[in-house]
Amino acid sequence: MLDLNRLPSPLWILGTGTGVGKTHVSARLARAWAASGPVTYRKPFQTGVSGPEDPGADAAAITGPNITAETHLLLRAPLSPLAAAQKEARVLDLAAAGAWCARHVQGRLLLEGVGGLMVPLAPKVHFLAWATELKIPCVLVATGGLGTLNHTLLSAEALMLRGWRVEAILLNPGVEGASPEVAAANAALLREFLPVPVHVLA
Repeated sequence: MLDLNRLPSPLWILGTGTGVGKTHVSARLARAWAASGPVTYRKPFQTGVSGPEDPGADAAAITGPNITAETHLLLRAPLSPLAAAQKEARVLDLAAAGAWCARHVQGRLLLEGVGGLMVPLAPKVHFLAWATELKIPCVLVATGGLGTLNHTLLSAEALMLRGWRVEAILLNPGVEGASPEVAAANAALLREFLPVPVHVLA
């Protein structure tokens, strides 16, 4: 299994889509890092929540000893940031969001993306195009079962073509109930195609 403490900081936790377990992985990583020093978790965009105290807010799942959890922009509708902002007649300031992500921290910095890699943030701007400018490496989270090969290969290729350093790919079979055997077989196939470590979350 991947040694979480050897992952670099700052680091993005990105996903092949919505509901693949980015927040679960972020929480595990934040707690592993927090055992040896302070950790700051930042989520630049979150949709589908009414405020920072909303039980559905991802920061609530991350907070713990030695961990500071921060969210920049909260939007109520459970849609892409672009669509959710349009429903509230808002325009997202992506330059300000980038500067917010890059602020100095004490200790390690963990950032979590929103939805899949190409979820729209603004007209003609998706997440991957925006986040590439920050030049921060990532871990890519994917499901473990049927469909993950295509989604993971497409996502990994999109990242690498833009010059991203992908530290690892984590298959999360728990989110859709894939068996450990199926997830392990998919991980083995992905290793044949990709020049990065591929692991299955236990």
